[in-house]
Amino acid sequence: MSSKDKNKKSALNVQPGIEQPSSVNPILAKGMSKFKKGKMDADLLIEGIINGDRTFLSQGITLIESSLAGDKDIAKKIIQGCLPHSGNSLRIGITGVPGVGKSTFIESFGNYLIDKGKKVAVLAIDPSSKRSKGSILGDKTRMESLSIKKNAFIRPSASAGTLGGVARKTREAIILCEAAGFDIVLVETVGVGQSETAVAQIVDFFLLLMLAGGGDELQGIKRGIMEMADLIIINKADGDNIRKAELAKREYENALHLFPALENDWVPKVQTASSLNSQGIDDIWHTINSYLSLTKENGFFTDKRSEQSGEILMESIESKLLDSFFGREEIKNQLEKVKNEIKSGSLNPYDAAEDLLSVYFGK
Repeated sequence: MSSKDKNKKSALNVQPGIEQPSSVNPILAKGMSKFKKGKMDADLLIEGIINGDRTFLSQGITLIESSLAGDKDIAKKIIQGCLPHSGNSLRIGITGVPGVGKSTFIESFGNYLIDKGKKVAVLAIDPSSKRSKGSILGDKTRMESLSIKKNAFIRPSASAGTLGGVARKTREAIILCEAAGFDIVLVETVGVGQSETAVAQIVDFFLLLMLAGGGDELQGIKRGIMEMADLIIINKADGDNIRKAELAKREYENALHLFPALENDWVPKVQTASSLNSQGIDDIWHTINSYLSLTKENGFFTDKRSEQSGEILMESIESKLLDSFFGREEIKNQLEKVKNEIKSGSLNPYDAAEDLLSVYFGK
């Protein structure tokens, strides 16, 4: 092909007689090929994650969150490759009522930990719309100073309708973050609800943020969440709100005394803090370390991690069965027809479920 013909196909304006340059830097092109859909190399990604490369870590989490059938095998290899390098972090779940300032607290707390020499990963679960299936995923924009830190990694993920606001693949994302060398993993959940117990099942320490001055302090939260909390923080304790925060602190302390003792011998604490002014953050870290010392000494920490491994087993079985069921062609062919029959009232959902399961099991 002549130089003139080449120039017609390029945005570059090259003088006649001069060889047409490549439109893409060949070195960059070679690197980009590693990330092309369907051509990712599991070993390359695992190596990058273990070396602490945040780009590879992001790519790995994207793969394990993917619902595409073609991504499942490589996601499985990545998890298996990272597992031997995981388990060495402290996993902290952070939840609270909407508007309590979770993102501001996490930024303040994360910066504090990094100043102490820690590497901090934040897995922020954003609510998904059931109507549009979309999610804002704005936590990086809300944690500006933390997101630019070298030893910080912030990963917003859509909850995708998962019960309790915890994304289905959060467990696996924690494994990848630990393999990448992050020694503190903060899991921010959507908010308080009856199913928020999901976060307590994947972390070592459960931290609940609350506000003062909202009327009857104990009406804004379910008892079940308070029973799971290892530490309750009355946030935004600054300015004119300090006295209200102290009053709320006493009310929550009185309420906690009515709850039965925990099996780990820990007595849940209530503290005040101002994320805006970074006040009370050092006391919070001290409380967390006190909890760790106690639970590691009495064996509860190790026992809880073992129980979580058992829960992963059950969840993995359930996940595989669901994928197998809905991936079966016979089920796919009948599912839409059955749904329409249920809508029209000609079939009830219980009989429909029995019929589909009979198809699946070949009865």
